[in-house]
Amino acid sequence: MAFIRPLYLLVIGLLFFTCHSFAQNSESRIEQYLSQAKIDETITTPAKYLGYPLGEWHLRHDQINHYLQQLAEQSDRVSLDSAGKSYQQRDQLTAVITSNNNQKNLTRILASRADAKTGRQQTGPLIIWLAYSIHGDEASGAHAAMALSHYLSASQDKWVKQLLNNAVVLITPVQNPDGFDRFSTWANNHKGQNIVVDPQHREHVQDWPGGRGNHFFADMNRDWLFLRHDASKGRVAFFHKWQPHMVGDFHEMWHNQSYFFQPGVPERVHPLTPESNQALTNKLAEFHRKALDDVKQVYFSEQTFDDFFYGKGSTYPDINGAIGVLFEQASARGQAQQSDNGVVYFTTAIDNQFTTSISSLQGSLALKDELIQYQQDFYTPKKASKPKVKPRGRLINTQGDYQRRDQLASILQQHQISFFYLNKSMHHAGQTYSPQDSLFIPNQQSQQALLEALFDKRTDFKDATFYDISTWDFASAFALSVVNNASVEESWILEKPQNWHQGSIAPKHWPYNSVALLIDWSQTNAAVALAQLQAKGVQVKFSSKPFSINKANSNDSINLNAGSLQIPLSQDGKTPQQVMNLVGEITYPLALPVTPVSTAHAITGIDLGSDDFITIKPVTPLVITGSGINASEAGELWYYLDRTLGLSTSMINLERLSRVNLSAYSHILLADGNYRLLSSETAKKLQEFVEQGGVIVAQKGALHALKEHSLLQASLQSKSFYQKLFNTDGLQFSQKSELRAKQSIGGAIVGLKFDESHPLGFGLANPLPVMKNKAIAFNRTHQPFSMVAQYQDQPLISGYLAREYQRAFANQAAIAVETQGKGAVVALSDNLLFRNIWLGSEKLYANALYFFPAAVN
Repeated sequence: MAFIRPLYLLVIGLLFFTCHSFAQNSESRIEQYLSQAKIDETITTPAKYLGYPLGEWHLRHDQINHYLQQLAEQSDRVSLDSAGKSYQQRDQLTAVITSNNNQKNLTRILASRADAKTGRQQTGPLIIWLAYSIHGDEASGAHAAMALSHYLSASQDKWVKQLLNNAVVLITPVQNPDGFDRFSTWANNHKGQNIVVDPQHREHVQDWPGGRGNHFFADMNRDWLFLRHDASKGRVAFFHKWQPHMVGDFHEMWHNQSYFFQPGVPERVHPLTPESNQALTNKLAEFHRKALDDVKQVYFSEQTFDDFFYGKGSTYPDINGAIGVLFEQASARGQAQQSDNGVVYFTTAIDNQFTTSISSLQGSLALKDELIQYQQDFYTPKKASKPKVKPRGRLINTQGDYQRRDQLASILQQHQISFFYLNKSMHHAGQTYSPQDSLFIPNQQSQQALLEALFDKRTDFKDATFYDISTWDFASAFALSVVNNASVEESWILEKPQNWHQGSIAPKHWPYNSVALLIDWSQTNAAVALAQLQAKGVQVKFSSKPFSINKANSNDSINLNAGSLQIPLSQDGKTPQQVMNLVGEITYPLALPVTPVSTAHAITGIDLGSDDFITIKPVTPLVITGSGINASEAGELWYYLDRTLGLSTSMINLERLSRVNLSAYSHILLADGNYRLLSSETAKKLQEFVEQGGVIVAQKGALHALKEHSLLQASLQSKSFYQKLFNTDGLQFSQKSELRAKQSIGGAIVGLKFDESHPLGFGLANPLPVMKNKAIAFNRTHQPFSMVAQYQDQPLISGYLAREYQRAFANQAAIAVETQGKGAVVALSDNLLFRNIWLGSEKLYANALYFFPAAVN
């Protein structure tokens, strides 16, 4: 063995040297391609601009942007457009490349694109959008985009001139600037003079949270439908501005794979996607096959990846009249990395992305008429069999929550889905649909397909395997009451909402003899206002029981549920008028109704001076981060605390926690993860934190760590338990993947039943739809009154969930709260913030922050 190890090191060393020499001396395929092309040499090449060959170092986003700006100055074929700025204020630039004549007529071309959804005959040029690197550490695409931008700007080749005469090519090198720069800094910091291909080298193994996500660690390629992040909003606006015919979405995948392009798995195409979409995708694939065959690059299609979830860059176009195509290149995650197929070089990855970018352009040009006709057909209005006097559509209600209604309206508007507000109340099946909390979305409209996709609810599937989630029903995410195919008189609907504050008293008219101001906690912005009021030093109390009380100077009463907020007007250091001014300044811009009362006496339930009104203490939250923690879920917690509630939020890596004074924090939040770095010493500190009055809010995988360290008493049922429920008798080896798919919970919507009297459920719908994507639940709880919610008897609402899981989850506990000393542990089987779109359940976290531990002690 003493002899083998040095020999092994010698071989590896030679391999490193060979890789270094090869990378330095070989000519890239892009350079070979350009050497055979007619190029305008007055246009600066990427290598000349950078001072070194493309791919030698990982580029920063500002370098790419500056190069695009230089191309726009040098070439009359190039102009720039922007999809807005990232959180870190990086401009998302796109190179708009087309003939000089088309450049002069871009205003007219854009005007015609605005008409594309009518289904009328299109006369303008083909619009091709090639977008790269939406995952920040998938960098080859952005570098290929730089080379492609130069080639289209400078090439005098006949086919390029033909392309630019007939098409507008949009090139977006980077769709996630913040993550991209996080990764480029990492990769460059770990590059030595000699290339290291060892997969364990730090260059290839990023520290937490990695460069994949954006500023809030979110996967930007899962946000096309949900539009939670600024960059996504700008990108979707850009899409609808240009209404492209073909969209190329360029990614990287595991280093041990080869190259993928769509079509994906045929059985996993969403049923709302037209068959003609997949037929055109396959026609385009012929161009990619030939291009990659010519350069001896192996590839695969119709495996692994699918066309199901419309929230991704390659599938959002499919439900919006375009052809979206996903490309996946094996990743070097640095300069070069050893794989099962040999060394994956960054420069080769760039070459491959450039090759399929060219094939995308050539294929789109060859299929121009078919692509344009496809879009026209997609948006051709469907004629109703019988004329309708009343429009039909979805009648939507948010149970008195004005703000949730308006957040839904904002998303619909960004997706260019037509909707209307009501100008009078309607009644259906015992439910009131009022102008303040309702919308009407007509069925017949240009975005009918996308509308159906947003509210798609299905439980039967040809294939149980999903690359992402199996459902995303907005009715469940927003906890909406929806009447499908409702008919509404045209005179009852309005394009703009009535006054948000209709029926409430404006702050300047609050009676001088008011003793308190009341806020309904079920309102989305109630928690936002509470955070701002506390920041201003205003005392706020919450009701632990429901009550009814007369409005100020009125015989009209208001019924308020437990959790409702009371702001006493008699407060230390402030006059009643000062308190009212502060409350008005905060609540009115939030469209948050406030009810003044001139008596503390309740008609029913608790009086305002009751001990059942509990003063809310200021909160200082801490989110645990670092190795082993699910970065996207930690980011969702951070986003909610920071962006939604407006709280100053600390984040500390788990391995540092033993050295931190935890008494500085009121709540510690643990996202999903493995928590292997949670030491006994740190667990003891967490135990003391809770016993002294702190609150731990933990979800999914974090529960196992709490259980292991005796911070949680409830018994857990997890993956190993549930897998035993699946019968494997008689299964053949070929059925292994099918069994694995059944045992996976990729994302299904299930229903929770709450104990309505428990403070953790205040202000939430009951039952409550939540997204479940992990096999975990509670077997039983050991403390009395600790079970807060359980799965419904028939838990599945939408999506795929194996019958074995459905039976096992039925009536099992999903949420528990355990008191320990002066504090509490809030334990969640599911992530109720899922991608920050689950607005119907996110208030549970506000309940845990503001009502605990006081509510359970």
